[in-house]
Amino acid sequence: MKRLATNMGWLLGGRGFNAVLSLVYLALATRTLGLAGFGHFALILAIGQTVTGLASFQTWQFVVRWGAGSQGAAKATGFAIALDGVSLALGLVLAAGLVWTAPLWLPLPPELLWTAFGYCFVSLLALRSTPTGLLRLRFAFGQAAAADAVQPIVKALGAFLAVLFEPTVTGFIIAWAASEAAVALAMWIAAARHERIDLSRISLRQIPAENRDAWRFVWSTNMMGSLNIGSRQVLTLLVGAIGGEAFAGAFRVASQLGQALMQLAQTMSNAVYPELVHAQDQAVAMARRVAIVALLGGALAVLIALLFGRQALALIAGPEFRGVYWPMIILAIAGAIELVGASLQSLLISAGRAGTAFFVRAIPLALAFACLAPAMNWQGVKGAAITVLGSSALAVFGFWAAILSLQAIRITVAPPPEADRSP
Repeated sequence: MKRLATNMGWLLGGRGFNAVLSLVYLALATRTLGLAGFGHFALILAIGQTVTGLASFQTWQFVVRWGAGSQGAAKATGFAIALDGVSLALGLVLAAGLVWTAPLWLPLPPELLWTAFGYCFVSLLALRSTPTGLLRLRFAFGQAAAADAVQPIVKALGAFLAVLFEPTVTGFIIAWAASEAAVALAMWIAAARHERIDLSRISLRQIPAENRDAWRFVWSTNMMGSLNIGSRQVLTLLVGAIGGEAFAGAFRVASQLGQALMQLAQTMSNAVYPELVHAQDQAVAMARRVAIVALLGGALAVLIALLFGRQALALIAGPEFRGVYWPMIILAIAGAIELVGASLQSLLISAGRAGTAFFVRAIPLALAFACLAPAMNWQGVKGAAITVLGSSALAVFGFWAAILSLQAIRITVAPPPEADRSP
């Protein structure tokens, strides 16, 4: 628990630094581009992040899972890099399909299509899950946080330059793409200091040959990562497709401010997972403690959003975005629920139940997508936020129920004590 608290402190500190700078570049983008322009910007970001989310594998989990064993980090890293190559190929095909069909279903001007495809390409080249896994494997969370801080710094600097020299959607997209490339380079440099990157070990065969459940774990975690992306980026695209670019821009602002807790949930999950893999005997107790702390932190964050959210919106985004206060609050509540569920999800995955975690996440998300159009017709952006809240609540309840079921199975199949088996 002491090491977990230290690692979580590094990750949350990095997220806190990122959050402060994100307010800077969010303010620059919203005030420079306006509601409609920021909506186009949000749609391009959502396309790029959807592509990377759907095509990429959660390779950091593979490095932590198999690098921690007797096989060592070299094989796990080689397998992860090979999967990154697969992600690049799949991602480019997916990006081409999404971008060139975008005018048929998204309010995206034709002159921004090449900008969108370029952002997708840079994002795929800048995948950094593998070096992140190497740093987490060695519990080098401090160095990972330092490398991760490169992204908000470059993004904020790029936003300032965009305002001065290219105050357009394309100018801000270039700034975001530069930040993706910079943080990926920083992560690989930091990882190489801990582990020699042996390119001769790149292979899609070695790890699966020695681990029968390797591909099942790969696809389960990939689908889980895709769902985590789908709950945010695909939802932004659908909001834009249903309501137009102004709705997409408003939902993006509400998400970025209200769902900062979602990022904290992901951060907490990332910190907890390596510890659960290494200390499975204490995994349930550890996850329970983290969930209690998360509950208190989430409640405090929602209270702060209620008290100061209106002022923050007026100060950061400007008067055009005043109407997103209640969507922001609803998404903050959803984020608090996700914060509690982060350790429960990690516990399921570390216990080899990634497939169960996937279905527990997938069913509520499918319901949210099905209800999105009626909800938006009813309450606009607020209705979209309500679907996210419902999806998060159902998923976290499902994680809790799955863990109770898992514990019951273990108790049932456990052999009776020696004393009970005597005649």
